Order: sequence, then C-alpha cells, then structure tokens
Amino acid sequence: MKPAIILCTLNAKYIHASLGLRYLLANMARHGGEDLRATTVLREFTSARPVADIVDALLAELGEPEPDARQIIGFGVYIWNVRQTTEVVRQLKTRRPALKIILGGPEVSHEWEGQEIVQLADHLITGWGDVSFPKLCRALRHGPQPLMKVIPGEQAGLDEINLPYAEYSADDLAHRLLYVEASRGCPFKCEFCLSALDKTAWAFDPAQFLAALDGLYQRGARNFKFVDRTFNLKIDSSLQILEFFLEHLTPDLFLHFEVIPDHLPDRLKEMIARFPPGVLQFEIGIQTFNPEVQQRISRRQDNEKSCANVDWLVNHSHAHLHTDLIFGLPGETLESFGEGFDRLYALGADEIQLGVLKRLRGTPIARHSEKYGMIYDAQAPYTVLQTSAVDAAAMQRFTRLARYWDLLANSGRFKQSLPLLLASPSPFAAFLAF
Repeated sequence: MKPAIILCTLNAKYIHASLGLRYLLANMARHGGEDLRATTVLREFTSARPVADIVDALLAELGEPEPDARQIIGFGVYIWNVRQTTEVVRQLKTRRPALKIILGGPEVSHEWEGQEIVQLADHLITGWGDVSFPKLCRALRHGPQPLMKVIPGEQAGLDEINLPYAEYSADDLAHRLLYVEASRGCPFKCEFCLSALDKTAWAFDPAQFLAALDGLYQRGARNFKFVDRTFNLKIDSSLQILEFFLEHLTPDLFLHFEVIPDHLPDRLKEMIARFPPGVLQFEIGIQTFNPEVQQRISRRQDNEKSCANVDWLVNHSHAHLHTDLIFGLPGETLESFGEGFDRLYALGADEIQLGVLKRLRGTPIARHSEKYGMIYDAQAPYTVLQTSAVDAAAMQRFTRLARYWDLLANSGRFKQSLPLLLASPSPFAAFLAF
C-alpha cells in the first residue's frame, strides 16, 4: 500500500537523523480520528543529492495521484537545506499541483513573509508541530479544510507528546547519530540564538525519558547526542541521566552534551570524574569573553567560573572538550576576540571551534544591525560579512584562519608542531600571521 503522507527533510550528512520528523511520526496516531501513523512514512535525503532524484523518489513513493484522498508531504526546513528544499518543492508543485505541501522548522518559523519556499507551499506550521501537524493532515484528508495558510504551532504539554525514540530504525542505531532530548527550550536570552525566544526550559518526565533511553540501549544504541541547550541547568536531572549511563558502561558508549560553562557544582564534578576516557564529550559555548559584548547580546556568563570549570574538566576528568567562540558579534574587534581566544587556548581544551556569526531568522541580534554596522549575507546561512568593528577584508581573513585552525589544530594531527607554531605572547596573533 502506498503512503498518503511523507515526512521529509534534507540532512547535511547521512549520519544525521532527524529528531523533529521522528517526533511528528510518533504523534501521527494521536488526537482522535484516522490513525495517520499507518499511512505515513519518513524519508530522509542528504542536501548533496540532486534535486531531480529527490523529487522522483518522493513521487514514486506516493504512486499515482489518488482522487479520493489527499497526498501530503511535510518538509523540515533548516538553515542548511532551505535552498535545496525550495527547489524540491518547486518541482513537486510543477509536476503534481494537487499535492499538498506543508512546511515546518526553524528556518520558516520566523520572518517567513516573502520567503519563496513559503509562497510555493500550501501550508506552514510555525514553531512546535507535534500536535499541529497531525491535526492539519487530518483536516486536509477529511475536512473541514483549513482556512489559514500559516498556522501557529500548538505548544502542548510535554506529557501530551509521544516520545520519538521507537521510530529510530535498526539501521539508524547501527550507522547514525541518535539525537535525544531530556528537555526543550532554554531560560537564557543570548541574542544570536533562536532559544532566546523561549520563555524557559521544559523537562520531559524523567522516568519516561530514562525508560526510552533504556529501550534504545537494549536495541543496541551506544551513541547518544543530547540536543538540550542546557544539559546541566537542573543538576538533579543531569545526575540521573549520568547515573543511568554509568550503570550501562560499555567500551563503545559515547555521549555528547551541551553544558553551561559557569555551572558545574561539586556533585556534578564527582559524577563526571567517574567516567573513563572516550565516553563523554562536552560542547561548551564560551562564544565571547568580552564583558561589554556579553552584556550587549544579553549573555549572562561568569567568565572566572567558566575558566575555572574548563580548567577542572581538562585536568580532573576524561571528558573531551569541544569549546566554541563566535566571531563578528556586535562591537567585538579582532583584537578583543584574539584576547578571548588566547584565554581559552591557555586552558587546554581539546578543540576550539571558531564560528562566524549568523543572523538566524527571528533572533534578537537584528536589533544591533544599524548601530554596529552589521551587514549579513542575504542568502542562507546569513553569515555576517562586516561590522563597524571588523571590515570585510578582516572578516574574510578570519574565515580563512578558522578553516586552517580546523585543519591544523582541531584535527589533532599536529600535537607536537602546533605549540611551536603558537609560541608567542599571543597564540592568536601567531596563528593569524601564519
């Protein structure tokens, strides 16, 4: 039997598996009426695949148009796939005009007016889609027909949402990163991040979440990437999750968490110290050490505590530390960024990821554009091209530096040579000169 509904997205790489679409799939049977789960399939492609191939595959999956039922494709749209997805939608609507196309995802949830992909599609759900997408599909198939093209997503309680982890296939478990989340949202208001629009963070029921983790583990899952913005926000919850994995330690277990740099109480340190090498990876978003810039972008961060915690993790734990800095923030100069880099480099983290600011749709960072001369690329991923503090040539120079930093430093291939290359009062200045 051919499906009536396809959930689709274009991932950056095959190894990525869409958590958002699996949430939608898991919730297609809820909220009364037809069991849409039985007639819904999930199909993922990579953004490198030719658009014509993707369109052919989707139409072949649906089969011939059905006169008695509406066929629907829902697309997850992100900053990394919006260009290719727009072309897929254009060709689908050209070849099968009656096909209903529904969009969702962060790239089309804000500032969607004028977006070509929104104009091409039939409906757009902004924000959360767990409840709203099944409701819209049911209305399209059985009526009454929805009157609005743009539908604000209904933010249901987390206890009303089916967890998605049973939707990971055996192939997913064997070959792909498994994304999981113990909570949604973020209480912080960093203006470059879409989470600045959240009012708070919401936690899933701990017992239900741990049971789902155990289900994945029993099926053979050993690679877990937590997408929580603030894994260590609520320490009791963090400890429960880490205790679960300590009880299930295997040589091939790997866990990735994003942690707040200035919030690492002793009882969490004690738990982290119990993990052997190769299991824990922490992504630590420093972003900037400049207090004026931090205040300007509403980022609350105790720099002294952050440094002390990174230093502790380097010297007293086996966690692999992936730290982040962002270049191009309003008012940040090349010199002040370099000072922050030198401070972070001295702590000895395993990786320093050098990112360039992107103006994500809907983020409050836009309020600084005029005052600080922020000029962004009009095309995704909307990278800053210059600011009043950093001209275009310096921005391009930094982009090259970031690429070579990945090749020489983050690759881990030059552990003996790199310290010689960076042996100067300022490692950043030395690498920039190199």
